[in-house]
Amino acid sequence: MAQAYSPGMKVTENMILKKERILPLKGTVLVKKGDKVKAEDLVAETLLPGKVIPFNLANKLGVTPNLVDQYIKIKEGDILKKGQVLAESKGFFGLFKSVVKSPLEGEVENISTITGQLLLREPRIPVQITAFMDGIVAKVIENEGVIIENKSAYVQGIFGIGGETIGKLKMLAKQPDEIIGPDKIDDSCKDKIIVVGSLVTYAVIKKAQSVGVNGIITGGIDDSDLKKLLGYNIGVAITGHEDIGITIVTTEGFGEIKIADKTFQLLQKFDGYKTSIHGKTQIRAGVMRPEIIIPLEFTEKELIEPDNTMSELEIGTTIRVIRQPNFGIIGTVTALPEELTAVESETLVRILEAELENGEKVTIPRANVEVIEG
Repeated sequence: MAQAYSPGMKVTENMILKKERILPLKGTVLVKKGDKVKAEDLVAETLLPGKVIPFNLANKLGVTPNLVDQYIKIKEGDILKKGQVLAESKGFFGLFKSVVKSPLEGEVENISTITGQLLLREPRIPVQITAFMDGIVAKVIENEGVIIENKSAYVQGIFGIGGETIGKLKMLAKQPDEIIGPDKIDDSCKDKIIVVGSLVTYAVIKKAQSVGVNGIITGGIDDSDLKKLLGYNIGVAITGHEDIGITIVTTEGFGEIKIADKTFQLLQKFDGYKTSIHGKTQIRAGVMRPEIIIPLEFTEKELIEPDNTMSELEIGTTIRVIRQPNFGIIGTVTALPEELTAVESETLVRILEAELENGEKVTIPRANVEVIEG
């Protein structure tokens, strides 16, 4: 019998999760294998090179480039303070000396006696990587980072903006199709990750920012509100680097879409739990989804390598429709016909039959659904 596979979107109350925490370039790992870490703990750090600034020393001294080495007071690799003397000419009989001082704090990258130019580098930029989720250090990658492992309740979203953030989960919505107004957000939401139901409005986002909410979980977001918030159309670029002081994860898509019952019930179950989320999204090659991670208590014996086989479509599998019509609606596979079927474009494709959560029975190309793993 043929097997069918589909891209999977995980929604589960209990799974073994591994996360790589890798520096952008080689640096120092601050933990060792077997260490238990909190989401906020630093696990690795490095220094990014600062910006290079060209500086015409010969011109500042008023001499030809080949004479620069007679007057220079520094050498390559020296650490500089702003205002430090770089070079000093002798002048005539000790008079009319030219003194050139450093315009910045940093270091000397290069000295050229051919051009009379210096290359000065601004101070190195520290980069620190946290664990992002409570867990245990499963592996140390020397000079690069670590792999953190834990047991978590886990939800993959459809779209998000904003970087990694951590906070206690707070359910504001009582129903998955509820729309929360800004009046429901108060000081009790500060530093929390709030669940707001089927739509997050611009007014709610602005109120959440002013209160100090760390993150928002919602069924959908309006594209016009997103553009108003960011000041530009999001396009197809990778998201998750927006500097807006808050992270937003949509579990279903764009517009008003109720949070899937299974997802909402999971979030309700873990109301008040410490939660890690990020909004990183990429829809092209190397698909990346926003994530909601709720760490659970575990023993080291429980951390068994998970089965990473592809998601299998079979009768009874829970799916989400990812094309119009019925975009975002959850359903259950009821049949998997073997024969190829002509669709509207006259292309022959494999289809499936499903019953949607609204009771409608539909026939859909298999490529138009994704498996919800749990």
